[in-house]
Amino acid sequence: MTDGTTGGAHASAGGLIGEAAGLLGEMTELRRAIHRRPELGLDLPTTQQLVLEALDGLGARVVTGSATTSVIAEIDGGRPGPSTLLRADMDALPMPEETGLPFASQVEGAMHACGHDAHTAMLLGAAKLLSRHRAELAGRAVLMFQPGEEGHAGARVMLDEGLLDDHGPIDRAFAIHVTPMLPSGMVATRPGPLLASATAFVITVTGRGGHASMPHDAVDPVPAACEMALSFQTMVTRTIPVFEPAVVTVGRVTAGTTSNVIPETAVLEGTIRAVSESSAEAALEGVRRVAAGVAAAHGCTFSYEQVGEGYPVTVNDPRQAAGALEAARALAGPEGAFEMPYPVMGAEDWSFVLRRVPGAMAFLGVAPPGVERPAPNHSSRMLLDEGAMAVGAALHAAVAMRPSPGGDPGA
Repeated sequence: MTDGTTGGAHASAGGLIGEAAGLLGEMTELRRAIHRRPELGLDLPTTQQLVLEALDGLGARVVTGSATTSVIAEIDGGRPGPSTLLRADMDALPMPEETGLPFASQVEGAMHACGHDAHTAMLLGAAKLLSRHRAELAGRAVLMFQPGEEGHAGARVMLDEGLLDDHGPIDRAFAIHVTPMLPSGMVATRPGPLLASATAFVITVTGRGGHASMPHDAVDPVPAACEMALSFQTMVTRTIPVFEPAVVTVGRVTAGTTSNVIPETAVLEGTIRAVSESSAEAALEGVRRVAAGVAAAHGCTFSYEQVGEGYPVTVNDPRQAAGALEAARALAGPEGAFEMPYPVMGAEDWSFVLRRVPGAMAFLGVAPPGVERPAPNHSSRMLLDEGAMAVGAALHAAVAMRPSPGGDPGA
């Protein structure tokens, strides 16, 4: 993107959305370039270079990470005010693409199926808007381009590397996540829990192998593993409060080598998700308790392994969530944003940032036009309406330009 500085024309809500629409061609081109060359995990050199090229000429102070291929860009405003952290995640998913798009992934086994390519393009569009209206920006905008959201805790890596220590103080934080499940351009968020925690586990059930015709001479771990998977569901409904829900999903079951052998072991792999720490702890304890009891009842032993630290609950600061909704309604009209009645059970490493800074995340609808049942995020057929990126870029800029009444960074 070129600089395109306008010398500080007044950034009204209508003006911002109009300017963002004018940047849509550039954002679309950038999003498609990222989409063609998806990168996984914490090492995204090609994407990082595209971001650096787009930031060139905007007058931002740019720093790259050493622990990961992150980019941080600071834009100072023309008068005192709060420092606002704006985030875009940049990594893709390890999965094939089946969209048939002319700019589909050229990397086998990798796809931008969660909209991070759009997140990156929108935040770069916002960077251009903020640079144009620098004189009207009270305080600073700190733009966080983050690798490794998909299971690699890239936000925590950036925090450990000094995101809040070397670029602070940060008063408030905001992020956008696209979803094809909402009409294009619609914004939604809520105070309090927005997304669930997520903890992955592996349970290995060990019996004694033998011939399939003589199970009485063996100890079959397969029925025990199957009973565990079913019993987890009963455990959740009988021990977790329905107003602070948890979801236990066994996503993979592996056992055996052929049909006429009772295997020695069976392995369950799954996740535990919850919208409060107490429900997460209760579900975790319940899974272990059920696994122990069922294994013992079948004469088996078991081992439980937690995979990684997991992600905590994503909790929106009420004032920041309300401010984001107000900004969205100013941009898109009263019907363009709404407060969600309940959380979503997906998880986000943005939660690590919101544990330390009052902030919020909002969902941006990107349902493609004319598609009756859009494929959701993480589908190999996920599509998005690129026109919605104008709303996302304008919303990032509008949130950063919101004043903090009375000097209260949480206001």
